[in-house]
Order: sequence, then C-alpha cells, then structure tokens
Amino acid sequence: MIFRPALITDLDAVERHYTELLTHEAETGRSSTNWSLGVYPTRQTAAAAQAAGTLWVLERKGQVVASVILNHHQDDFYADIDWQYPAPPEQVLVVHTLCIPPSLAGQGLGRECVSRIKQHAAATGCAAIRLDTWAGNTPAATLYQKNGFTLRGSARVLFQGKIPEELICLEAPCRPADGTIAADEK
Repeated sequence: MIFRPALITDLDAVERHYTELLTHEAETGRSSTNWSLGVYPTRQTAAAAQAAGTLWVLERKGQVVASVILNHHQDDFYADIDWQYPAPPEQVLVVHTLCIPPSLAGQGLGRECVSRIKQHAAATGCAAIRLDTWAGNTPAATLYQKNGFTLRGSARVLFQGKIPEELICLEAPCRPADGTIAADEK
C-alpha cells in the first residue's frame, strides 16, 4: 500500500467515499461519525485540503481506499485539553476526517492509516499526534486507542457552528524514525 499526498485526480474517489459513508449511515440509521451529507465533509473539504497539500490518501493496487487530512490546525478548544506531550503547534500533527468507505471496512485499512500517519509524523519531526472525534464514534475511538492513542479529555462544541456535539480528544507521542522513546514515555 502507498500513503501519499492526494492528487487532484483523487478527489472523485474521496468524494465517493464521503458520500458512501454518509449515505450508509442515513440508510441504516447507525451513525458513528456525526458528519452530515452535504455539510461536512464534502468535495470542497477535500479540494481545499488537497490544494493546501494536507489531504492524504491510502492507495492499494492503484485504487484510493482511504483518505485523511493532516495538518497542524488545533481548534480553539484544544487549549483546554490536558495534553500529555506539550509541543509548539508546528510540532503537533493533527488528524482530521479519516474516511474509509463501508464497502472497504474490516480490511485493516484504519490500522494501516494510523500506522502511516505515525510514520509521517515522525518523519516530519512532530512531537505529538492529536485528534478529536465525536464521542459517539466508538469505532474511531477504539481504532485509535488500540493503536497507541490515549484519551486526554472532551469538549462540547458546535459542529460546523450549528450542531451541538461532544468531542473526545486523543493523543499519541511521535517517535523519531530511529524508534527511540522520549524520556517522558519510559
């Protein structure tokens, strides 16, 4: 598998994945993302991230199978979270909008994405990886916690400035490419 910055030609696949996931949630009545079709995420979300160089894709046999936005943007409420690994913003990789379509679920793609995100963070000199997810998103919380992230707190926010929601925040340390462990992890 290849983990790489998205190309403009990847936007159709990323948009299909967003639509498939959100349509599946609407049709089954089981929502784990709290995202909203036509509101977030959209093709415009992906296109803006791609233009900024922050949209990444996981590719398998020439097919995009997952996408994620990686940047250093921490929402204002991150300042109120008790992070374990203090670091300046430019040394914190923030994970946004990891999406794997339901038709590809259960194939280890989430675990692979998290592994690749950790490798990318280490290669770019980050000290920590942080993210937030809707408190009801048990699959995401489980995925991250099984892969070395710890729960650091929660926050009540307005999703897209409109929908009240509770988010949980998770964090993992970055290990340099040589695999050494920071003193505060021992």
